[in-house]
Amino acid sequence: MITSASTYRAPIAVAMDAPNLSALREWTHAVAPHVSTIKVGLEVFCRDGALAVHAAREAARSAGGVEVFLDLKLHDIPATVGGAAAAVSDLDPTYLTVHASGGAEMIAAAVAALPRTRITAVTVLTSLDAGALQAVGLEGTPREAAVRLAVLAVGAGARAVVCSPQEVAAIRAAVGPEITLITPGVRPAGADNGDQKRVATPAQAIADGADLLVIGRPITASPDLAAAVLRIAQSLSA
Repeated sequence: MITSASTYRAPIAVAMDAPNLSALREWTHAVAPHVSTIKVGLEVFCRDGALAVHAAREAARSAGGVEVFLDLKLHDIPATVGGAAAAVSDLDPTYLTVHASGGAEMIAAAVAALPRTRITAVTVLTSLDAGALQAVGLEGTPREAAVRLAVLAVGAGARAVVCSPQEVAAIRAAVGPEITLITPGVRPAGADNGDQKRVATPAQAIADGADLLVIGRPITASPDLAAAVLRIAQSLSA
């Protein structure tokens, strides 16, 4: 049984979509003792910039620190993405996301700019289903598209891949054991799916081969963030 005093860190990246820096610090302080990673996303970074990363690290320091997942989903021409990646080098994120659909040259530019960081390729957003993919012109099922994009990204030097829980087993088989697989769209049993279309429970995502689970609202919307994390951690340890 995991308790609040446990040193176990669950393989969870908590999505810190906080309304302000004060809330981000408070949320990080609550969850940092129990998770491996804090995710700073596009909305927060556009508002607060590097201050968001510094605030998260400061709030997590008493818990021994956490890894920083900078989820910017860069997608532009190679020179621009390489420049943007270089611009956040002083933040030293463990992970930085780019869209795999930007192509191999774009991914390679990010890898070259941040060699210490795990450039993380986003395959197919978990808010998209088969109909949405068809509407934007992507061929095949979400699984086929995600595997195709994952293989392309890893070939270009990406060391991590973001995919839905429903594609993680197929992508693991395609890219091998060395690539970190990160799965959003993870919802504890009974939780509201919100705008996520391709979901699974935390335990199922790990069983299928995920290394890191991105979880936001099921934790951050809870009145007790630490208790919410511990419940999920218990489901994983079981």
